[in-house]
Amino acid sequence: MNILVTGGAGFIGSHLVDSLIDLGHKVVIIDNLSTGLEKNINSKARFYQLDIQDKGLEDIFGKFNFDTVFHTSAQINVRKSVDDPIADAQANILGSLNLFENCRKYKIKKIVFSSTGGALYGDADNLPTPETYPAKPISPYGIAKLTIENYLHYYHTIHDLNYTVLRYANVYGPRQNSLAEAGVVSIFITKILNNEQPIINGDGLQTRDYVFVKDVVKANLAALENKETSTFNIATSIETNVNQIFQHICDNFSDKNINEEHGPANAGEQKTSCLDISKANQELNWQPQIKLSQGIKLTVDWFKQNYAR
Repeated sequence: MNILVTGGAGFIGSHLVDSLIDLGHKVVIIDNLSTGLEKNINSKARFYQLDIQDKGLEDIFGKFNFDTVFHTSAQINVRKSVDDPIADAQANILGSLNLFENCRKYKIKKIVFSSTGGALYGDADNLPTPETYPAKPISPYGIAKLTIENYLHYYHTIHDLNYTVLRYANVYGPRQNSLAEAGVVSIFITKILNNEQPIINGDGLQTRDYVFVKDVVKANLAALENKETSTFNIATSIETNVNQIFQHICDNFSDKNINEEHGPANAGEQKTSCLDISKANQELNWQPQIKLSQGIKLTVDWFKQNYAR
Protein backbone atom coordinates (compact mmCIF):
# COMPACT_ATOMS: atom_id res chain seq x y z
CA MET A 1 0.00 0.00 0.00
CA ASN A 2 0.88 3.68 -0.25
CA ILE A 3 0.71 4.87 3.36
CA LEU A 4 1.04 8.27 5.02
CA VAL A 5 2.23 8.43 8.64
CA THR A 6 1.88 11.77 10.38
CA GLY A 7 4.37 12.14 13.20
CA GLY A 8 6.54 9.44 11.63
CA ALA A 9 9.72 10.85 13.17
CA GLY A 10 8.27 10.57 16.66
CA PHE A 11 8.37 7.84 19.29
CA ILE A 12 5.43 5.64 18.25
CA GLY A 13 5.26 6.83 14.65
CA SER A 14 8.86 5.92 13.82
CA HIS A 15 8.46 2.36 15.14
CA LEU A 16 5.27 2.07 13.06
CA VAL A 17 7.06 3.30 9.93
CA ASP A 18 9.82 0.72 10.41
CA SER A 19 7.30 -2.12 10.61
CA LEU A 20 5.28 -0.91 7.63
CA ILE A 21 8.42 -0.72 5.48
CA ASP A 22 9.51 -4.18 6.67
CA LEU A 23 6.14 -5.45 5.41
CA GLY A 24 6.80 -3.96 1.96
CA HIS A 25 4.56 -0.89 2.09
CA LYS A 26 5.57 2.44 0.58
CA VAL A 27 5.59 5.04 3.34
CA VAL A 28 5.55 8.84 3.34
CA ILE A 29 6.28 10.66 6.61
CA ILE A 30 5.02 14.11 7.55
CA ASP A 31 6.53 15.55 10.72
CA ASN A 32 7.28 19.13 11.80
CA LEU A 33 10.08 17.84 14.08
CA SER A 34 8.74 19.77 17.06
CA THR A 35 9.30 16.63 19.15
CA GLY A 36 10.21 14.06 16.49
CA LEU A 37 13.87 13.48 15.62
CA GLU A 38 15.55 13.17 12.24
CA LYS A 39 17.58 10.21 13.47
CA ASN A 40 14.31 8.27 13.93
CA ILE A 41 13.39 8.58 10.23
CA ASN A 42 13.63 5.37 8.23
CA SER A 43 15.85 5.96 5.19
CA LYS A 44 13.45 4.00 2.97
CA ALA A 45 10.57 6.40 3.68
CA ARG A 46 9.87 9.69 1.89
CA PHE A 47 10.07 12.48 4.45
CA TYR A 48 8.49 15.93 4.40
CA GLN A 49 9.14 18.39 7.21
CA LEU A 50 5.70 19.93 7.44
CA ASP A 51 3.06 20.78 10.01
CA ILE A 52 -0.30 19.12 9.40
CA GLN A 53 -1.92 22.56 9.72
CA ASP A 54 0.02 23.70 6.64
CA LYS A 55 -1.92 24.23 3.39
CA GLY A 56 0.98 22.54 1.60
CA LEU A 57 -0.33 19.25 2.97
CA GLU A 58 -2.63 19.04 -0.05
CA ASP A 59 0.34 19.05 -2.42
CA ILE A 60 1.57 15.84 -0.80
CA PHE A 61 -1.86 14.21 -1.04
CA GLY A 62 -2.00 15.21 -4.70
CA LYS A 63 1.43 13.72 -5.39
CA PHE A 64 0.86 10.31 -3.79
CA ASN A 65 -2.13 8.04 -4.15
CA PHE A 66 -2.44 7.15 -0.47
CA ASP A 67 -4.50 4.15 0.55
CA THR A 68 -4.23 4.60 4.32
CA VAL A 69 -3.29 7.35 6.77
CA PHE A 70 -1.89 6.63 10.23
CA HIS A 71 -2.43 9.80 12.27
CA THR A 72 0.10 9.68 15.14
CA SER A 73 1.21 13.33 15.23
CA ALA A 74 0.05 15.44 18.14
CA GLN A 75 0.90 18.04 20.72
CA ILE A 76 1.22 15.31 23.32
CA ASN A 77 2.18 17.16 26.52
CA VAL A 78 -0.81 17.30 28.87
CA ARG A 79 0.72 20.02 31.07
CA LYS A 80 1.45 22.16 28.01
CA SER A 81 -2.18 21.78 26.93
CA VAL A 82 -3.29 23.14 30.32
CA ASP A 83 -0.88 26.08 30.05
CA ASP A 84 -1.91 26.94 26.48
CA PRO A 85 -5.18 25.28 25.44
CA ILE A 86 -5.47 27.45 22.32
CA ALA A 87 -2.13 26.26 20.92
CA ASP A 88 -3.09 22.69 21.82
CA ALA A 89 -6.40 23.00 19.93
CA GLN A 90 -4.67 24.52 16.91
CA ALA A 91 -2.10 21.72 16.72
CA ASN A 92 -4.40 18.82 17.52
CA ILE A 93 -7.91 19.75 16.43
CA LEU A 94 -7.33 22.15 13.53
CA GLY A 95 -4.36 20.16 12.28
CA SER A 96 -6.45 16.99 12.28
CA LEU A 97 -9.29 18.74 10.44
CA ASN A 98 -6.88 19.84 7.71
CA LEU A 99 -5.69 16.23 7.45
CA PHE A 100 -9.22 14.80 7.35
CA GLU A 101 -10.36 17.25 4.70
CA ASN A 102 -7.54 16.03 2.47
CA CYS A 103 -8.44 12.43 3.26
CA ARG A 104 -12.02 13.15 2.17
CA LYS A 105 -10.99 15.02 -0.98
CA TYR A 106 -8.50 12.35 -2.09
CA LYS A 107 -10.74 9.42 -1.11
CA ILE A 108 -8.48 7.75 1.44
CA LYS A 109 -9.68 4.23 2.22
CA LYS A 110 -8.77 4.19 5.91
CA ILE A 111 -7.55 6.39 8.80
CA VAL A 112 -6.01 4.87 11.93
CA PHE A 113 -5.97 7.48 14.69
CA SER A 114 -3.75 7.39 17.78
CA SER A 115 -5.97 8.53 20.64
CA THR A 116 -5.68 8.21 24.42
CA GLY A 117 -7.39 6.11 27.05
CA GLY A 118 -6.35 7.46 30.43
CA ALA A 119 -6.86 11.11 29.53
CA LEU A 120 -10.38 10.34 28.27
CA TYR A 121 -11.68 8.14 31.09
CA GLY A 122 -9.92 9.82 34.04
CA ASP A 123 -10.27 8.19 37.47
CA ALA A 124 -12.89 5.72 36.31
CA ASP A 125 -15.16 3.72 38.59
CA ASN A 126 -14.77 0.63 36.39
CA LEU A 127 -11.29 -0.92 36.26
CA PRO A 128 -10.16 -2.11 33.80
CA THR A 129 -12.13 0.53 31.92
CA PRO A 130 -13.99 -0.47 28.72
CA GLU A 131 -14.48 1.68 25.62
CA THR A 132 -18.14 2.15 26.57
CA TYR A 133 -17.23 4.07 29.75
CA PRO A 134 -18.26 7.77 29.53
CA ALA A 135 -15.40 9.93 28.27
CA LYS A 136 -15.23 13.13 30.33
CA PRO A 137 -11.68 14.46 29.92
CA ILE A 138 -10.52 17.24 32.22
CA SER A 139 -7.44 18.35 30.25
CA PRO A 140 -7.41 20.25 26.95
CA TYR A 141 -5.25 17.43 25.56
CA GLY A 142 -7.94 14.84 26.39
CA ILE A 143 -10.70 17.13 25.14
CA ALA A 144 -8.87 17.53 21.83
CA LYS A 145 -8.45 13.77 21.39
CA LEU A 146 -12.17 13.19 22.05
CA THR A 147 -13.08 16.01 19.66
CA ILE A 148 -10.96 14.43 16.91
CA GLU A 149 -12.71 11.09 17.52
CA ASN A 150 -16.07 12.87 17.13
CA TYR A 151 -14.93 14.48 13.88
CA LEU A 152 -13.92 11.04 12.57
CA HIS A 153 -17.44 9.82 13.35
CA TYR A 154 -18.77 12.77 11.33
CA TYR A 155 -16.50 12.06 8.35
CA HIS A 156 -17.52 8.41 8.43
CA THR A 157 -21.24 9.13 8.68
CA ILE A 158 -21.39 11.93 6.12
CA HIS A 159 -18.48 11.12 3.80
CA ASP A 160 -18.13 7.34 4.28
CA LEU A 161 -14.52 7.67 5.48
CA ASN A 162 -13.46 4.45 7.21
CA TYR A 163 -11.47 4.77 10.43
CA THR A 164 -10.16 2.96 13.49
CA VAL A 165 -9.47 4.74 16.78
CA LEU A 166 -6.81 3.26 19.06
CA ARG A 167 -6.96 4.55 22.63
CA TYR A 168 -3.53 4.00 24.11
CA ALA A 169 -2.61 3.46 27.71
CA ASN A 170 0.86 4.66 28.85
CA VAL A 171 3.17 3.71 26.00
CA TYR A 172 6.87 3.26 26.78
CA GLY A 173 9.94 1.89 25.03
CA PRO A 174 13.02 2.76 22.96
CA ARG A 175 13.09 6.24 21.37
CA GLN A 176 10.71 7.75 23.91
CA ASN A 177 11.60 11.40 24.35
CA SER A 178 11.86 12.10 28.09
CA LEU A 179 11.45 15.83 27.45
CA ALA A 180 8.62 15.78 24.92
CA GLU A 181 6.34 12.94 25.98
CA ALA A 182 7.25 13.09 29.66
CA GLY A 183 6.86 9.33 30.14
CA VAL A 184 7.93 8.33 33.63
CA VAL A 185 9.93 5.34 32.36
CA SER A 186 12.12 7.43 30.07
CA ILE A 187 12.38 10.24 32.63
CA PHE A 188 13.68 7.92 35.35
CA ILE A 189 16.11 6.18 32.99
CA THR A 190 17.62 9.42 31.71
CA LYS A 191 17.94 10.78 35.25
CA ILE A 192 19.90 7.70 36.29
CA LEU A 193 22.11 7.84 33.19
CA ASN A 194 22.85 11.49 34.04
CA ASN A 195 23.74 10.47 37.62
CA GLU A 196 20.77 12.49 38.88
CA GLN A 197 18.25 11.42 41.50
CA PRO A 198 14.82 10.43 40.13
CA ILE A 199 11.99 11.93 42.16
CA ILE A 200 8.70 10.09 42.61
CA ASN A 201 5.73 12.45 42.86
CA GLY A 202 3.77 11.92 46.06
CA ASP A 203 3.53 8.45 47.58
CA GLY A 204 4.13 6.75 44.22
CA LEU A 205 0.99 4.64 44.56
CA GLN A 206 -0.72 6.25 41.55
CA THR A 207 -1.23 3.52 38.94
CA ARG A 208 -1.07 3.40 35.18
CA ASP A 209 -1.36 0.74 32.49
CA TYR A 210 2.03 0.47 30.75
CA VAL A 211 2.14 -0.99 27.23
CA PHE A 212 5.33 -1.56 25.21
CA VAL A 213 5.69 0.39 21.96
CA LYS A 214 6.21 -2.72 19.79
CA ASP A 215 2.87 -4.09 21.01
CA VAL A 216 1.24 -0.77 20.11
CA VAL A 217 2.69 -1.05 16.59
CA LYS A 218 1.19 -4.53 16.24
CA ALA A 219 -2.20 -3.09 17.20
CA ASN A 220 -1.85 -0.52 14.42
CA LEU A 221 -1.01 -3.25 11.91
CA ALA A 222 -4.04 -5.24 13.08
CA ALA A 223 -6.19 -2.13 12.61
CA LEU A 224 -4.88 -1.82 9.05
CA GLU A 225 -6.31 -5.26 8.26
CA ASN A 226 -9.60 -4.68 10.09
CA LYS A 227 -12.41 -3.54 7.79
CA GLU A 228 -14.79 -2.32 10.49
CA THR A 229 -15.04 1.24 11.83
CA SER A 230 -14.49 1.01 15.57
CA THR A 231 -12.65 2.16 18.70
CA PHE A 232 -10.25 0.00 20.73
CA ASN A 233 -8.32 0.30 23.97
CA ILE A 234 -4.67 -0.67 23.48
CA ALA A 235 -3.13 -1.55 26.83
CA THR A 236 -2.36 -4.51 29.10
CA SER A 237 -5.27 -4.35 31.60
CA ILE A 238 -2.66 -4.46 34.38
CA GLU A 239 -2.25 -1.67 36.96
CA THR A 240 1.32 -0.79 37.95
CA ASN A 241 2.22 1.96 40.41
CA VAL A 242 5.15 4.35 40.07
CA ASN A 243 7.10 2.77 42.91
CA GLN A 244 7.00 -0.55 41.05
CA ILE A 245 8.16 1.13 37.84
CA PHE A 246 11.06 2.70 39.72
CA GLN A 247 12.10 -0.68 41.13
CA HIS A 248 11.90 -2.40 37.73
CA ILE A 249 14.21 0.26 36.31
CA CYS A 250 16.65 0.05 39.23
CA ASP A 251 16.87 -3.72 38.70
CA ASN A 252 18.61 -2.92 35.40
CA PHE A 253 21.23 -0.70 37.03
CA SER A 254 22.95 -3.15 39.38
CA ASP A 255 26.14 -1.08 39.17
CA LYS A 256 24.44 1.95 40.74
CA ASN A 257 23.17 2.55 44.26
CA ILE A 258 19.90 4.39 43.67
CA ASN A 259 17.71 5.58 46.54
CA GLU A 260 13.94 5.86 46.34
CA GLU A 261 13.09 9.52 46.95
CA HIS A 262 9.67 11.12 46.98
CA GLY A 263 8.66 14.71 46.30
CA PRO A 264 5.40 16.67 46.50
CA ALA A 265 2.39 15.19 44.75
CA ASN A 266 1.18 16.89 41.56
CA ALA A 267 -2.06 18.69 42.31
CA GLY A 268 -4.97 17.10 40.48
CA GLU A 269 -2.95 14.15 39.19
CA GLN A 270 -5.01 11.15 38.12
CA LYS A 271 -4.82 8.35 40.69
CA THR A 272 -5.62 5.27 38.62
CA SER A 273 -5.74 4.19 35.00
CA CYS A 274 -6.20 0.70 33.59
CA LEU A 275 -7.90 -0.17 30.29
CA ASP A 276 -9.99 -3.16 29.31
CA ILE A 277 -8.54 -4.76 26.16
CA SER A 278 -11.07 -7.55 25.66
CA LYS A 279 -12.60 -5.84 22.61
CA ALA A 280 -9.21 -5.54 20.84
CA ASN A 281 -8.52 -9.16 21.68
CA GLN A 282 -11.83 -10.33 20.23
CA GLU A 283 -12.14 -8.10 17.16
CA LEU A 284 -8.50 -7.35 16.24
CA ASN A 285 -7.10 -10.65 17.51
CA TRP A 286 -4.57 -8.52 19.39
CA GLN A 287 -3.06 -8.80 22.83
CA PRO A 288 0.23 -7.51 24.26
CA GLN A 289 3.20 -9.88 24.13
CA ILE A 290 5.90 -8.01 26.08
CA LYS A 291 5.77 -8.25 29.87
CA LEU A 292 6.66 -5.13 31.84
CA SER A 293 9.98 -6.40 33.21
CA GLN A 294 11.07 -7.46 29.71
CA GLY A 295 9.94 -4.19 28.14
CA ILE A 296 11.75 -2.08 30.71
CA LYS A 297 14.94 -4.09 30.19
CA LEU A 298 14.71 -3.54 26.43
CA THR A 299 14.10 0.16 27.03
CA VAL A 300 16.99 0.55 29.49
CA ASP A 301 19.34 -1.32 27.13
CA TRP A 302 18.38 0.98 24.26
CA PHE A 303 18.90 4.13 26.34
CA LYS A 304 22.29 2.88 27.55
CA GLN A 305 23.39 2.43 23.93
CA ASN A 306 21.79 5.51 22.36
CA TYR A 307 21.23 8.20 24.95
CA ALA A 308 23.58 11.18 24.62
CA ARG A 309 24.13 12.59 28.10
